[in-house]
Amino acid sequence: MAADKPFGIDPEEFERALRDAGIDFRDLIGKASGYIDRTGANTLASLLGQFVQPERTRAPKPDAETTGETGSGVWVIYSIDDAGEARIEQVFPSELEALRAHRDNTDERRRVRFLPYGVPATALDTP
Repeated sequence: MAADKPFGIDPEEFERALRDAGIDFRDLIGKASGYIDRTGANTLASLLGQFVQPERTRAPKPDAETTGETGSGVWVIYSIDDAGEARIEQVFPSELEALRAHRDNTDERRRVRFLPYGVPATALDTP
């Protein structure tokens, strides 16, 4: 091997390849900037917006917890009679237990609902 061609490449060929790659890269950047300028949007936002999904906004959580979130109440299975009055049939400490007991229900008047402590069962009545 010759001292000036350790990898079989002439230094002038290597330099010429790098120069051509630099010109091609510069042309590519020029085309990209022309595209970004045509959109009229913020340059960085439009460039990164193609690759990054915007963060989804979430609904704000209410300030005060509801009675159902604090767990101060019971889950009830109740039925409504012809007069629209509710009659509680069963009481459960958790929603899962109430739904399991109610899963084979075929009666349209039988329902499951959370009933906070201190609220009378008449709140379940239909108007």
